[in-house]
This record gives sequence, C-alpha cells and structure tokens, in this order.
Amino acid sequence: MPSPEQKPTPGYVAVGRIVGLWGLRGDLKVESLTDFPQRFAAGGSVWLAGVVHVIERCRWQRGRAILKLVGVDSVTAAEALRHCLLEVPEDDLRPLGEGEYYHFQILGLEVRTTAGEVLGRVEQIISTGSNDVFVVRGPRGEVLIPAVDDVVKSVDLAAGRIEVEVVEGLLPPRRAQRGALERQ
Repeated sequence: MPSPEQKPTPGYVAVGRIVGLWGLRGDLKVESLTDFPQRFAAGGSVWLAGVVHVIERCRWQRGRAILKLVGVDSVTAAEALRHCLLEVPEDDLRPLGEGEYYHFQILGLEVRTTAGEVLGRVEQIISTGSNDVFVVRGPRGEVLIPAVDDVVKSVDLAAGRIEVEVVEGLLPPRRAQRGALERQ
C-alpha cells in the first residue's frame, strides 16, 4: 500500500489522493488536489503509478470526489489503491493566465529580496481565502510570504527564483550570533 507521503511520478502532477472507499462496488473517496474539479468528470482520464484509468462516474460529497474508475469493481480492488495519487501528465495541464502558477512550479524555488538577500526556499504553500502564502525556510528561519503583487515582484521559473519586496513586518529580526550579547 502506498504511503500518504507519496510523491508524484516525474512528468506528472497530482490532482487527487485516494483517501478511502465508498460502498461495495469499487468507488473511491478522493481528496481533490486541483483547482479544476471538472477534471474528475465522467469520461476523463487519470493515471495511477503510470497506468491510465478512465473515470466512469463522479459525484461530490462533503468536499470530496466519489469516483468510480473503469475496471475497479470491488472493495478489494479499491482497497489496493488507498493512498495512491491520481495524476495527470504535465503536458495535459490547463494553461494559466499571466502571472499565475501551479503550486508544483513554485515549491522549491529560491526566494530573494530585491536587495539580494537569500531568504531560503519555498517548502510549502498555504492556501487562504484571499491569497496563497509561501512558507520559506532559510537563514532567517521560517518566513511567511504572502503571494500578493505588493510583495512578490517576480517569479522566474527558468532561473528557479522568486524576488520579493520587503515590507514592514515581513521578515523576522536577524538572529543574534552566539556570544554577541555577552560582549556588549
């Protein structure tokens, strides 16, 4: 059984995670990881460990998709898929507008201030009601960067870098070096 920490297959993007079973006919309870829920419509395709599966039907209940995949017709077959990621090839992603990015594109990017200070790398993205927040870990510890135009000045996917403008309260104070307080 795959672990809940499973990473997407190279060249694919996770759009859902199978979190449980529904009923006795092989239906799957899926946590959606996509902003495009229509991706789970009947007749669509998803990949599990590199194997394509056609979606027979889908309905939504309490924020989760209940999917039936063609060929997954029993509790035993469905149980074998628990915790698996539902993926799509990166080439099948919907194009985004100018200045919009998929989370997988942002994760791991280096973050620098407009003055050139390296803050670290984006390790997590928190989705809030109004904007995403990039969790950056580096020399200053954990820094929360709101993904808003006043702060994020540029995203360069080719260079693997995000440039941010430091606004009041954005950065924690620099850590004092050991012994610096003793000498004062």
